[in-house]
Amino acid sequence: MKNILFSLVAICLFSCQQEEKLRISLAGQWQFALDSTDRGIDEKWYAKSLTEVIDLPGTTDDAGKGIANTLKPAIDKPQILHLTRKNSYVGPAWYKKEVDIPAGWQHKNITLKLERVIWETALWVDGKKVRGKGESLSASHYYGLTTQLTPGKHVIALRIDNRKKYDISIDDKGHAYTNETQIMWNGVIGELALIAEDQVSIKQLDVYPDLEKKSIRIKAHIHNTSKATSGELVATVKETNGNAQLKPVKLENIVISEKEQIIELTYAMGDKFQTWSELSPVVYELNVRLKAGDAHSSKNTTFGMRDIKRVGAAILVNNQRVFMRGTLESCIFPLTGYPPTDKSGWEKVMKTAKEWGLNHLRFHSWCPPQAAFEVADELGMYLQIELPFWALNAGKDEPTNRFLYQEADRIVAEYGNHPSFCMFSMGNELQPDFDFLKNLLLHIKTNDSRRLYTTTSFTFERGHGDWPEPDDDFLITQWTKRGWVRGQGVFNEEPPRFDKDFSDASKDMPAPLITHEVGQYAVYPNLKEIEKYTGVLDPLNFKGVKQELERKGLITKADDYLKASGRLATLLYKEEIERALKTTGCSGFQLLDLHDYPGQSTALVGLLDAFWDSKGFTSSKEFQQFCSSVVPLIRYPKAVYTNDETFTSGVEIANYSNADIKDKPIIWELKDTKGRSIQHGIFTNTHAPAGYNTKIGKINCPLTPIDSAGEFTLSVHIRETEYMNSWKIWVYPRSLAIEKKDVLVTSNMQEAHKALKEGKKVLFNPSYETVKGLEGKFLPVFWSPVHFPKQAGTMGILCDPNHPMFAHFPTEMHTNWQWWNLLIESKTMITDSLYHNIEPIVECVDNFANNRRLASVFETQCENGKLLVCSMDLIRNMDASPEKRQFLYSVLEYMNSAAFKPTKNITFEKIAALIDPSQSKYERASAASIY
Repeated sequence: MKNILFSLVAICLFSCQQEEKLRISLAGQWQFALDSTDRGIDEKWYAKSLTEVIDLPGTTDDAGKGIANTLKPAIDKPQILHLTRKNSYVGPAWYKKEVDIPAGWQHKNITLKLERVIWETALWVDGKKVRGKGESLSASHYYGLTTQLTPGKHVIALRIDNRKKYDISIDDKGHAYTNETQIMWNGVIGELALIAEDQVSIKQLDVYPDLEKKSIRIKAHIHNTSKATSGELVATVKETNGNAQLKPVKLENIVISEKEQIIELTYAMGDKFQTWSELSPVVYELNVRLKAGDAHSSKNTTFGMRDIKRVGAAILVNNQRVFMRGTLESCIFPLTGYPPTDKSGWEKVMKTAKEWGLNHLRFHSWCPPQAAFEVADELGMYLQIELPFWALNAGKDEPTNRFLYQEADRIVAEYGNHPSFCMFSMGNELQPDFDFLKNLLLHIKTNDSRRLYTTTSFTFERGHGDWPEPDDDFLITQWTKRGWVRGQGVFNEEPPRFDKDFSDASKDMPAPLITHEVGQYAVYPNLKEIEKYTGVLDPLNFKGVKQELERKGLITKADDYLKASGRLATLLYKEEIERALKTTGCSGFQLLDLHDYPGQSTALVGLLDAFWDSKGFTSSKEFQQFCSSVVPLIRYPKAVYTNDETFTSGVEIANYSNADIKDKPIIWELKDTKGRSIQHGIFTNTHAPAGYNTKIGKINCPLTPIDSAGEFTLSVHIRETEYMNSWKIWVYPRSLAIEKKDVLVTSNMQEAHKALKEGKKVLFNPSYETVKGLEGKFLPVFWSPVHFPKQAGTMGILCDPNHPMFAHFPTEMHTNWQWWNLLIESKTMITDSLYHNIEPIVECVDNFANNRRLASVFETQCENGKLLVCSMDLIRNMDASPEKRQFLYSVLEYMNSAAFKPTKNITFEKIAALIDPSQSKYERASAASIY
């Protein structure tokens, strides 16, 4: 043992002395020229034409090179499609630098490393082209330069061509090569270095943890250009955040073959090793040192004692069931247009994701740089990596096929040891050749079992996507062959229920199910975000919206539009996540998105902006109530009650922490908006085992103590913990005397006109089918109103909760569940031509592509009378809809009070213009039912 330690110390001291001399950074200033006409294919051209300078790491966009943007802010295409490059260049560019190779490198093997390039690189040394090229979008480009770089001065010339090389995505929307999120930059953004190694060296280490055997299997890839035939390997392991070092393992008298070989050894981790997971992200550092004759080589890598596998429909990490609480990361970095290659940039992303209760990131159609894996390892974030592939022609082009196989190998070689690299997908929504995709998956999976694999992250290909492929370790989908597994497909079609989940759709699922791109609920642009864009991208789309609001006199409403639409999106994300947590057989969700997606026609679907900053309408604390390792849940049948009913609900605890929850009292309480307790209760002797969603008990809460309309909050809290969740319900009196008094309630235009001429008060409630306007919807815009222009395209209501019309119909300033029936059976009136003559009470937030004045309820003086127009149906099925009845009651109480005194004035012809006479059949049908 002493001999091993002595050898280790000696090798370590030698290595430390030499390390600084074995790496030359090429960061700094390079000579530079654009070559849009490809003249540089003649290598003599670059020698005389590189007259500019540029800094690397960096890009042509960073340096302001290329074609300057001349577009002005607008909500038209192309500005609305995505953020705009201030300076754009796609084509070859040349970079040249003189290097001085030290004398000590005389007998070294020399490699040039270029970390993260788009797309193809070629290299010249002293005017002579080096064999080979680089074309990876995911891994570093490497060039062996041993014969070219002798001691002394040399000139390196690098040609980078960022033109599309393979057709890897639909309309260049895949995130490895796109202008939708990151941009098609030209340059090198990570490490640029010359690396010297002895003629016998370790080129790569692969680490395979085995928790059951308490060991790791190490594959050391040895490169030998010397005459050495034998040597010794010494491996040591220590915790990265500690000083504890395990006993070294030494292999003596190993046979060193010519050129390339793999030497395997097993390292016992002992009985006290710690596992890696989201809740215990312990990372180890492996150092392997090689001595062969006079040659010394040292290689480090990090790893975690982590095992991930599927057992039936469950994902197990270290034999503990986990639930993937994820969001997408689509290479969205608006200041630079490219991903950070330093840890600080990724700490912002992943610490924010953890703060908001997430444990999982899906890298949609791309693979992040090394720094992302390092931060994920340290924080305990489960990563799903994808090949740079989002295509409808999978398997149809042989060069692309070859590139994908090679790219998969490069990704595994460069990032495969990271414990955070837990899942690997062949790409996003791939079609059509599933035989090709199967073989591609098996090529990777057969050689590396350290993670879970799936054929595609959902697909629209018929016969696929609704059930796992035979070789899938997990399935990502929007629906199964039995139904939807995300609320986007049901929330606008079914009345709100909170006792539902997706268990029927996932029944008999043979593999873990993760719901695909959940959400996509658009939020109105945050115009205060404009000032953040101080980098290479100009938010002409945001600026265009701002100009439009200013022109229309709506700029003062921008913050309210943001808040109202944002609170609605929060509400929907909550229900999406809770349904997934309640679903037997569901192993997680992937949101689209926790933060904004600035491309695909400005898809502002996030609760955070593109910078991972809060937009201000919700908080991480609120979000963690329903998105955390432990979440209290309840199941109740509806949102609206009358006070002769009993609120009943099941209580459950979704526990995906690392410990059972035992004997902790679970408290429930119903409170009003002033914080006064209506009812409360407690569950004792509880047990919620880790890895399960456990039923705790039943709530039975009579609502008879409530004698007036109110909004109430039901909360469930696990005592002595931070875990608490809450839900809102609305309770209205069953006995409600709706009195018209001197208000005429009618759906008939002629009746309304006559009464107004007579100086009466009129509630005009036309059949919503007869109203000219937009389809009434509960859900907001899906994804983007520009990308999907045929949708109704509204973004929820906006109102003043303190307006006297809501005295008996409590509401917030935004849509909530009690509005569902009213909005579904409605039309949204376009009131641009009326706005000087009316006072809107219930407005609707229009999408940012139109920015119209929209309303569902407004008041005005008309003819000789006072008029309130409501385009939400208040009459039909009123007895079965407490919210309709209550809303009508509140409206009439308001109209019969002194508070009803509209100040604007309108002609009846303008009111009549809101109605479509061809739909008069609906008017007759409903008119007969009023009183």
